Amino acid sequence: MPADTVAPGPELRRLAAAHGIATEFTDYTGEARQVSAATVRAVLAALGVPADTDEEVAAGLEAVELAPWQDVLPPCVVARAGRERSVRVHVPDGATVEVAVQLAGGGRRDLEHRPDDTPPRYVDGVRTGRASVALPPDLPVGWHELVATVDGAEAARAPLAVAPDKLADPPVATGRGWGFMAQLYSVRSDHSWGIGDLADLTELAGHFGDLGADFLLINPLHAAEPTAPMTPSPYLPVTRRFVNPIYIRPEEIREAAYLTGPQRALVDWAGEEVRATNRANTPIDRDAVWSAKREALGVVYDAPRSRSRRRALERFRAEEGQGLEDFALWCALQEKYAGAGFPDELRNVRSPYVARERRELADRIDFYVWLQWVADEQLAAAQREARTAGMGLGVMHDLAVGVHPGGADTWTAPEVFAHGIGVGAPPDMYNQQGQNWSQPPWRPDALARSAYEPLRQMVRTAVRHAGAIRIDHVMGLFRLWWIPDGMGADEGTYVSYDHEAMVGVVLLEAARAGATVIGEDLGTVEPWVREYLAERGVLGTSVLWFEKDAEDRPLPPGSYRRGVLATVNTHDLPPVAGYLAEEHVDIRRRLGLLTHPVEEVREQARRERERMIARLREEGVLPEDPTERELVEALHVYLVRTPAVLVGVSLTDAVGERRAQNQPGTDTEYPNWKLPLADGAEQVVMVEDLPDSPRLTSLVRAVRGAFGPDDRLPG
Repeated sequence: MPADTVAPGPELRRLAAAHGIATEFTDYTGEARQVSAATVRAVLAALGVPADTDEEVAAGLEAVELAPWQDVLPPCVVARAGRERSVRVHVPDGATVEVAVQLAGGGRRDLEHRPDDTPPRYVDGVRTGRASVALPPDLPVGWHELVATVDGAEAARAPLAVAPDKLADPPVATGRGWGFMAQLYSVRSDHSWGIGDLADLTELAGHFGDLGADFLLINPLHAAEPTAPMTPSPYLPVTRRFVNPIYIRPEEIREAAYLTGPQRALVDWAGEEVRATNRANTPIDRDAVWSAKREALGVVYDAPRSRSRRRALERFRAEEGQGLEDFALWCALQEKYAGAGFPDELRNVRSPYVARERRELADRIDFYVWLQWVADEQLAAAQREARTAGMGLGVMHDLAVGVHPGGADTWTAPEVFAHGIGVGAPPDMYNQQGQNWSQPPWRPDALARSAYEPLRQMVRTAVRHAGAIRIDHVMGLFRLWWIPDGMGADEGTYVSYDHEAMVGVVLLEAARAGATVIGEDLGTVEPWVREYLAERGVLGTSVLWFEKDAEDRPLPPGSYRRGVLATVNTHDLPPVAGYLAEEHVDIRRRLGLLTHPVEEVREQARRERERMIARLREEGVLPEDPTERELVEALHVYLVRTPAVLVGVSLTDAVGERRAQNQPGTDTEYPNWKLPLADGAEQVVMVEDLPDSPRLTSLVRAVRGAFGPDDRLPG
């Protein structure tokens, strides 16, 4: 047996289990798969646990057993409101210990001790005992602090997050709602700068709200590189906490209205070339767009700001704190070194050389801080318009599963990430070679030590101006597929996270903002995970093409889950028109991504289409000899007949687009994340075109009519 396929021995299995590393898993066919010892050792090494020899494995087992005893309090505690929980405390044997909760809003609660019969043990030469204290069920939701006093002296503090036991149902008027889904960058107006932006988002939200939609789900707006080349994928950002300023509309900034004539001319000239591409059905050129916008934004940035505007910027800066300062510094350094990589002495944000750069680049740091403030203001305007137009939720932001390995997050907080690892997915029906998304995962142990600060700040930013968030690959809160560098996507393994803590932090931040949470739970997901998320008030995701019964036939409407966002497709598949035409087969054939004969895959696609049409006829939602438009509408009416609390309508389906926005498993072979919105004839569809689109209006009428009589149907 080759060395790289040897199974781990029993002690290595124990060490892997202690660190949440799977040594076997069930694949998408239901077959049990063994993880190689080489993969297990590589993942342990990424967690700082050497395991190449039997001696190292034995030492690792001893260290992981001793670790909890070395701290007075756990690094962070996440509890549920309304439920009791014990917290273990470790102190010298015989010492007197008292633990209290310092409440966020002021006040203090002393905690009661509970019996703990665990025998004392020696820790670093000190005989150490274990005690337990009970967290009362009536602690308020919020971030608090545990304080431990040993023999009358304060010995330790630890963050305490009290999360809601369950989020409230989405605030839609009749208990169920629908909305649109759009790739914002692809939806341009005559005033865009070659890419859909936050002013376009405001227009879309107002228009769709007028049509009766409750939400508008858009692609992640996370920040990308501030220098060329800018990564096209919104799912490979440099950070998930901050926004890509490419989405700013320069003319919408208040100070732009007070520019002098020459200054205004500079802004106009900067945008001339990219605005000329708005109606061209050619790949979106983010580098050209950002070059033009950065030039124009520099002009507006230099314009004077009133006292109240300066105060607003200062408040934003203070609220965002050191995280914003470090991100802005990273941007300024990227600009200085033209994206070519930092010198060795700048590879650590805490280096004294970095401190010098921080002083020298102060003005550029101020510029990048200002960009985040401006983007935040325009995001707030979009959400206000959405709610004013009657949306129950408004803007729904999407959260990517990870970040770029060379991005801002890995530079500002390298200790939180596992290095030498990429996140991805094992082989499945649609990606039979597996996927490597080239994103370094968070270390579970480092997250706990940081009190889940990266997760907390990411969610807090996302829900600040949104009514809901969709978490891409929500299984990442439970486990992630780790792929050691140099190995194939099919040679990875699952690493578990503290899902109770991770989900708790997400729910706490969402509840504070009054936001709904949707988890993308497609693919290989254990039933208990979906049950757990449902119990916590997190909606799941149902995609019509993936919902099948035991005989591989489309699931009847009544068999869908209620607590889901139900959609016909995803951004990784062609729109309905393209899917029905087998575009998903043709693309993979052209790009060499099929692992089965094309005839077999094509026959499977045809059988899937025929079974779906048969199911639509059974439901009585499809006329004889239907047109493409009628097929699209029938599929959406079918979804409305499910009990799903939210139904999503892709804007691409509403205008007749046939092309997929993304083809998994490709990079430059396909124009991923670059296609402008177009109709079936490949004519670009603009924001201004949507109110008069017969196809969109017809689909909206079909969807709203399926929900029941409504006197607000568009004419």
